[in-house]
Amino acid sequence: MRILITNDDGIGAEGLTVLHEIACAIAGEDNVWTVAPAYEQSGVGHCISYSNPVQLIKHSERRYSVTGSPADCVLAGLFEVMKDCPPDIVLSGVNRGNNAADNTLYSGTIGACMEAVLHHVKSIALSQYYGPKNRDLDDTFEASRKAGVEVVRKLIEEAPWHEGPYELFYNVNFPPCSGAEVKGIKAVTQGWRENVEFSVAPHDVGMKKFLFIQGGPQDQPTAPGTDVHANLNDFVSVTPMRVDLTAHEKMGQIQEIFD
Repeated sequence: MRILITNDDGIGAEGLTVLHEIACAIAGEDNVWTVAPAYEQSGVGHCISYSNPVQLIKHSERRYSVTGSPADCVLAGLFEVMKDCPPDIVLSGVNRGNNAADNTLYSGTIGACMEAVLHHVKSIALSQYYGPKNRDLDDTFEASRKAGVEVVRKLIEEAPWHEGPYELFYNVNFPPCSGAEVKGIKAVTQGWRENVEFSVAPHDVGMKKFLFIQGGPQDQPTAPGTDVHANLNDFVSVTPMRVDLTAHEKMGQIQEIFD
């Protein structure tokens, strides 16, 4: 098995080191390639650098960075770095911070997975939730290190994948707790957090106005059976996803309007 890993926190991120450990435990070091952003790309979603070229930088054998987005990194991996030995799966993360609930919509970590499945390559996004129980640990990725290999291996070996033109990918969030406190793994839907929408904080410097983008509190719970609820109760969450954004259940109702 060949694994391509990437992220949106950048080539030097600690979470990418954790992901490399997970990938090596599953496939062996000689079967793991890294193509990650040269600098942080958090919040870029499924952005690609369509209007400008990106630079591919080789750091060592099977380790590269790209001056672009996570989706750019996947394209570079598929069509340049690994063009003669394409990956069997793309792993994206481990993100520093959760990509659950509404955060999923902004995530470059998720964007990399979306690009992979558009090319019929399996993909899994992995993110580490932060909270009072883990943010001051010596290793804040304890939960990811404890459960990462198990959840990725089980998804690769047992989960459904190629179903329909818009294929499945998986969004995994590790809970904000120590490794010893992880209670298990739950399959859940994407949740919705109230009152955590992004906004702007204006700041005047002389005659110039700057706007700082800011988010809401991340400890806001979601409904039972959803990602944030599982994470805040010390469970790893696994959510199957598709790139298809159609609200299929509304198709008949919308057609009736025009009939």
